[in-house]
Amino acid sequence: MDETKKILCIIPARSGSKGIPDKNIMDFKGKPLLSWSIQQAQQCKYNMKIIVSTDSEKYAEISKQYGAETPFIRPDKISGDTSTDFECIKHCVDWLKEKENYEPDIILHLRPTQPCRKVEDINMAIEVFISNRDKYDSLRSVIAVEKSPYKMYLINNEELTPLFNEVNNIKEPYNQARQILPQCYLHNGYIDILNADILKNDTISGSRIYPFVMNMDNNIDIDAKKDIPL
Repeated sequence: MDETKKILCIIPARSGSKGIPDKNIMDFKGKPLLSWSIQQAQQCKYNMKIIVSTDSEKYAEISKQYGAETPFIRPDKISGDTSTDFECIKHCVDWLKEKENYEPDIILHLRPTQPCRKVEDINMAIEVFISNRDKYDSLRSVIAVEKSPYKMYLINNEELTPLFNEVNNIKEPYNQARQILPQCYLHNGYIDILNADILKNDTISGSRIYPFVMNMDNNIDIDAKKDIPL
């Protein structure tokens, strides 16, 4: 296994959260939320460059206090509610290439909304990806979902329209027992890893994604106040 590849860890932490104002720096068990992801990356067995990409000088200073690099302030135009992970990651990689002549081989994407992430999970995901990166473009953590999307609908012009009319030669899956339908998985945002060279194709997932399947019990994603564990 080749462990000499340069790994860039990007932690995106914009300041404009609506559900919980200043969510990414809110107190979580005595520390700012984003600090947990910084320290998880620091504790990995793999050496990596840790960057917090933020649009806030305040967030940048807090990130530096916990040992992350914040060499730039992310532009407002890619820090809004509808801005994408691709924009954030591409901006960071392009900036580092232009300003520091640094080009990573592998990008580890850790969202600050997962403060209970286990370091051993990050190590395992990186190890699996390094061993398989010639066969896969990216790795994404997923959890099994109980509610099948094959039983879901859209409403178009006041008419209920099934999302799927057939799956695996099963007609009208929305009328079938869930036990005979394919098991589906949800991208939970716990750990994402990608080969940096796929960015040139305007994607952060590519077409070949390795499934890092997780237990739902280990997943805490803080998006709203109801998600904060007691």
